[in-house]
Amino acid sequence: MNDLTLQHVQYVPKQLEPGILYVSKEFAVAAHLCACGCGNKVSVPLGPAEWTLTERSGRATLRPSIGNWQLPCQSHYLITDGRIDWAPRWGEEQIAAGRRAEGRRREAYFKTREPKRSLVGRLWDALLKLLGWRG
Repeated sequence: MNDLTLQHVQYVPKQLEPGILYVSKEFAVAAHLCACGCGNKVSVPLGPAEWTLTERSGRATLRPSIGNWQLPCQSHYLITDGRIDWAPRWGEEQIAAGRRAEGRRREAYFKTREPKRSLVGRLWDALLKLLGWRG
């Protein structure tokens, strides 16, 4: 398979067709059959801490790359303007490092989403710390 045709859907169908990238913006997910031809379903969550989808002239780009490490094929590719661009295979160490980096990226994103304490709350915390009542 060399190309994926973008198809917007509300729900991803149970049976996927080869060569189609199904995107549900409502449920923030993209799905397709593995580009290697093994027939396995590949789903990726879409969002700021996950994969990003961009469209240009009806063609989809997904980033970062798709690494099917949990599948027997362990295929690795990028989807760029609807085209499959094969990426180098990763070894176990690269896969583990990639998973750690993914975890750090998610953690950093969600840390920015934590509500900020008000000025009064921060002053109160500083006073308690100054008095030795809070570490």
